[in-house]
Amino acid sequence: MNANLGNARPIPHDEGRHVAMPLGGIGTGNLAICADGALRQWQLQNAGNHRGALPYTFFALRVSTWEPPANEVFVLQAQAVDAPATPLVDDDHVPEWQRELLRRHRGAAGTTFRGLYPFAHVEYHGLPVEVGLEAFNPLIPLDVDDSSLPAALFTFTIANPGPLPAQVWLAAAVQNPVGHDGTTPVDGVRALGYGGNTNRVRRERGWTSLVMDNTAIDPAAPGAGQAVLAVDAADVAALPQWTHPDEFLAFLAGRAVYADAEKARHAPWPADYQGSGPQQGYGPSPAGQTWNGGVVAPMILQPGESRNIRICLAWYFPNRYANFVQFGPPNPQWGPTRFWLGNAYATRFADAVDVAGHVREQWARLRDTSLSWVDTLAGSSLSPTAVEHLAAQAAIPRSPSCFRTADGAFFGFEGVLGASTVMWSGDVGGSCPLNCTHVWNYAQAVARLFPSLERSMRTTEFDVMQAPEGYLPHRVIAPTYLRQLWEVPIGGPVEPALDGMLGTILKTYREVRHGADWLERYWPQVKRLLAHVREKWDPDGSGVLRGVQPSTHDIDLCGLNPFMGTLWLAALRAAEEMAILMGEPAMAAELRELFTKGGARYDEALFNGEYYAQVLEEGDSAEFQWLEGCLADQLIGQWWAHQLGLGHVLPREHVVSALRAVVRHNLRTGFDGFGHPYRVFADGADTGLLMCTWPRGGRPRVPTRYCDEVWTGSEYQVAAHCLWEGLEEEAGAILDGVWARYDGRRRNPYNEIECGDHYVRAMAGWSVLDALAGATYDAATQRLTVTPRGHGRWPLLLPTGWGTLIRDDDGVRVSCSHGDLKVHVQECS
Repeated sequence: MNANLGNARPIPHDEGRHVAMPLGGIGTGNLAICADGALRQWQLQNAGNHRGALPYTFFALRVSTWEPPANEVFVLQAQAVDAPATPLVDDDHVPEWQRELLRRHRGAAGTTFRGLYPFAHVEYHGLPVEVGLEAFNPLIPLDVDDSSLPAALFTFTIANPGPLPAQVWLAAAVQNPVGHDGTTPVDGVRALGYGGNTNRVRRERGWTSLVMDNTAIDPAAPGAGQAVLAVDAADVAALPQWTHPDEFLAFLAGRAVYADAEKARHAPWPADYQGSGPQQGYGPSPAGQTWNGGVVAPMILQPGESRNIRICLAWYFPNRYANFVQFGPPNPQWGPTRFWLGNAYATRFADAVDVAGHVREQWARLRDTSLSWVDTLAGSSLSPTAVEHLAAQAAIPRSPSCFRTADGAFFGFEGVLGASTVMWSGDVGGSCPLNCTHVWNYAQAVARLFPSLERSMRTTEFDVMQAPEGYLPHRVIAPTYLRQLWEVPIGGPVEPALDGMLGTILKTYREVRHGADWLERYWPQVKRLLAHVREKWDPDGSGVLRGVQPSTHDIDLCGLNPFMGTLWLAALRAAEEMAILMGEPAMAAELRELFTKGGARYDEALFNGEYYAQVLEEGDSAEFQWLEGCLADQLIGQWWAHQLGLGHVLPREHVVSALRAVVRHNLRTGFDGFGHPYRVFADGADTGLLMCTWPRGGRPRVPTRYCDEVWTGSEYQVAAHCLWEGLEEEAGAILDGVWARYDGRRRNPYNEIECGDHYVRAMAGWSVLDALAGATYDAATQRLTVTPRGHGRWPLLLPTGWGTLIRDDDGVRVSCSHGDLKVHVQECS
């Protein structure tokens, strides 16, 4: 076990009842390993379904000794712990079949969970032998292919601490999921799409696999595909067909110590080599029903001896469809069509057998490199809590919130429909499709972890979404060959979101700084977008935006406001820098002049001596505005500017004052008795940053929407900005509140919610890591600019490689762990 992972925070299962770490790659779907040792949240068939169940899928253990005679069978799961429900989350949901399994059969006395994403470690307590489980899916920043494997990798370590030899059998059971759509409920082994399922045993290169197919399913059906359960042992016995766990556990209990495993070497096709074993079945399952299958790996452990058993669960469901409700007006031309999108991973592999073979051959490399990334985080000066939560940022793009189509394009919902969306959109599928520009304004993790995927989103924006007039709708219709949302009502907000357009300019410059070589290609589109914004919202060249300004709050902002204003100022600076790169000094000078005028006007009009307020102009409606309120995101453009090395867009002393005011007025501890007119993301004794408060009074009758909510994306944005400005105490107070709410007891550290689970706005958290390091990078010059900090070691992820930024008595230097980190370090005051 890796030392740094071993130092991760231990969470007893009865305290971590919400812990559910996703196991899956980018765009592959996933399942989750939970603190009680169980597998839940099955989402393999290209649809988000937080309560997705694959019944009768579990691990088990049998231990026996000769003298004194003993023989016990255990399900490797701890008993469910019921507690008062947390609003709008369901990560603690334990399906009834798992509860029933533990009522009928003995489980572990308890478990302890330790996790640094993508690795989870579970220790099982109260067993005759010591049992630990490592579970992960490979995560290698910058390597999309290695981070996009449809598989879950498990390593059990079983040790005999006793004075006598022990006979041990490790068992893994799984339901054949092929044919099921991943969304409709499964009743035991019965569900829509099941029927014709077959399980067969395959032995090769020292591994034993249970290959799960469906002979009756239409190859074009959403549930068509294959799954494989593979064990790193040649002497594994299998029970390919059973319908109830009692059958499989009886099979486990009936294993003989000295069965003739050599039979499997010379005749590999039988599932079971034990002559007294049950008769095997091989035919397809009846209509409407599937088979369960299971494998058992035997071992004899001498006193003090231990053994590792590797298990791979691989899947392959190539038929992703546009199985989500898209925005915009109804289009009768579509009829009942569910448009095929495909999966990128299916273009690399022929089936799940192919996936399992790749994992088998590459396991050591994939694990070692993934652990190297975890070591980079854990071996830094970050606190253990910061490491845990910042590492978990990578879980979001590898959740069903994001996917890649067969042509390799990257797409993202706002989140996965779940307990926080049932009142609007149900709890199955993707939330608020697709590539929502204003929500992705906050997300920074994908751009840093996998720059090529973020560039794919810019390509979609400029090649597909952008209207001939230059504006950019804030959502894309998939497949992208369909008519886009031009000149039609969109939804959330109704008209194209202005903050999304400004964010696209900023994101384009971010990708240029990260090494994208397509600015020359897309510069005309950037100019058309900028020209549209100027013509519609600043036709007189005043430097400030006026009129109706559709925003991420799903409403229209009005007047002079710092939220849209700082984004505008940052976008002007980013466009100026791109104009310089493109050899257009006249345009760069024009944009600089506009920026200077606008910055002075915004500061003069909006700074009230403490923070930046909103000023309406004649004819503006006060409905859904905040006026004299203190908005948490009032300086979001300045946060962007720091990340892009653009300097201050407003006077620093006013920026610092405003940030302090946000923390002073909006950071609330204790929500008992607090009115929640919308969604409850913080309650009880929680600490959270409210979206808007009115410390000077004057709350409008209809205030800005979501003002009384707590969004983790905004909290991370403000905290990171505080760090950039040197306000470490304020940043720490915000982050302590976020991470305490998501510590596993009442919310899942691997699932920060908003309008759905695994909400992409939460990926603003990556900016906290960059701000802590105090470093920005420009690929064009290979210059790494670092701000003064104390001594320490900070994770450093650049487009060419990753490693550690070290500050000590010898100065500032970079240590490379993966790839290439040839940079010119420049310290600034």
